[in-house]
Amino acid sequence: MHRISENVDRKFVDQISLDDWDILTDSGWQPCVEISKTVEYQVYDMVLDNGYRLQCADNHIVFDENHAEIFVKDLTPQHRVQTDCGAVSVRSVIQTAAMENMYDVSVNNVDHRYYSNGILSHNTTTAAGYLLWYAMYNDDVTVLIAANKFKAANEIMMRIKYAYEEMPDHIRAGVTEYNVTSIRFDNGSRIVATTTTPDSGRGMSISLLYLDEFAYVRPRVAVEFWTAMAPTLATGGKCIITSTPASDEDTFAELWFGAINTIDEHGNEIPNGVGINGFKGFSARYSDVPGRDDAWAAIERAKIGAERFQREYECQFAGEESTLVNSLTLQRLKGIEPLFKTAEVRWYEKISLDKTYIVSLDPSAGVNKDPACIQVYSIPDMVQVAEWTSNRVSIPNQVRTMQIIINTLYTEVKKQGYKGEPDIYFTFENNTLGEAAIQSVNDIGEENFMGQLLNEPRKTGLVRYRKGLNTNGRSKAQACLKLKSLLEGNRLKINSKLLVKQLKFFVSKGDSFAAKQGEHDDCVMSTILCIRMMQMVTNWDDRVGELLKDVFDGDTNEQRDPLPFSVMIS
Repeated sequence: MHRISENVDRKFVDQISLDDWDILTDSGWQPCVEISKTVEYQVYDMVLDNGYRLQCADNHIVFDENHAEIFVKDLTPQHRVQTDCGAVSVRSVIQTAAMENMYDVSVNNVDHRYYSNGILSHNTTTAAGYLLWYAMYNDDVTVLIAANKFKAANEIMMRIKYAYEEMPDHIRAGVTEYNVTSIRFDNGSRIVATTTTPDSGRGMSISLLYLDEFAYVRPRVAVEFWTAMAPTLATGGKCIITSTPASDEDTFAELWFGAINTIDEHGNEIPNGVGINGFKGFSARYSDVPGRDDAWAAIERAKIGAERFQREYECQFAGEESTLVNSLTLQRLKGIEPLFKTAEVRWYEKISLDKTYIVSLDPSAGVNKDPACIQVYSIPDMVQVAEWTSNRVSIPNQVRTMQIIINTLYTEVKKQGYKGEPDIYFTFENNTLGEAAIQSVNDIGEENFMGQLLNEPRKTGLVRYRKGLNTNGRSKAQACLKLKSLLEGNRLKINSKLLVKQLKFFVSKGDSFAAKQGEHDDCVMSTILCIRMMQMVTNWDDRVGELLKDVFDGDTNEQRDPLPFSVMIS
């Protein structure tokens, strides 16, 4: 090792660069590139229940039982801190009268964590580094830091100062003001730290807003604060928000769900992965950290409980309803870009003469509220072929769009030399708005749809009944469970990014499932109609039924019909 520069800045009095030295971290042995001797600090003496002891400065960063950063000076016997043998309770923290030089360790890994006397420590914060860079290298900007408590805002400011004092002189901007809650640089830029209140930042020309643990700001305050900040951000200001999730109904949750909604109203992906509210969402779960596998998770879950583990390590919002499809399957599902489009119809697969096609319409009023959706699936391979959505098209035009899709399938199959009539089946939900769909089919003429309309199986003694399929509690529940089984068993291939997104918000509601408040489920409900149609086709089509026998056999108690048929009714 070799010694470099004396008195490199006001915090350090000496630095030693290291070659081929490693230090133990929670992700294994990592390169230790530098040790810096600091000026004298007052010594804090921390002792844990297992006998571990650490003498350090007041602002030495350790990690609590939830892996949140905390200064040693803020620890109490109620805290548990992370060690090389798990989370251990704090026995005592004593502020001594001694003044000693300290030694900072620079670790060359993404976490910048390391064990000191067996206690997990930290030496940098990414957000603080970015805020500092932004202020020093952009003239006349204002960076506002707002946290749920003054102590938290002050800690962020102290990390920024820590980073500033560590920087070499030749890249460090000069300062004209260096206070507890603010720093002003000689380029006219400044960084200000405050608590989150309804009036925080009001009247300031904010260039970059950083909100820490925004989910834990009181709901009323969060709403008023965000309302006050919106005009500033609308004129070009930037914003970074970081938080452990809390309730799924607070302002942070609303912003987060908007950020991860990257599909526009037509089902097309917004460029660059930006959400509909202009934010881009990032999450860091325990599995993103090297060395944290399922075995580690099982131990930690047993320590803090399943609910807290989901919140602290899996970024799951408290109160978030259970989704129909399990989380592992939802993580696996990835939509793709369409192969081609015809008008607003997205085609994900080529049309083939050896497939049977299922087409369903979930109608809507078409008045800029809930969208209508048409889904196309092929069997027996059970693949999503095409999708169409709109919330501005009237029901007659929704039915005409379905007719165009059906006739396109028919034409393409015949072009490929198919002998006989292509196997194409279609239907629509006939609840409430379905009456208009029935009338539209009658107006166009069922004979002008180049496929076979599937209706509810005939009940004994019933002569007249409505066209299409009726979605009641029983039929919906059965189809939902079958959809869950098919997706989790990797039997149904979904290609639509919009459908994948809706499945992530298709949650338990009483004895059934529906879209989470503020979301839509038209693509899911149209797919559920397709599932019911697949069940019907397997009942009477010997070729398809034999291939899908293991999928649908015994799923329904409905009376089997020898062939699909329709009955006119007004």
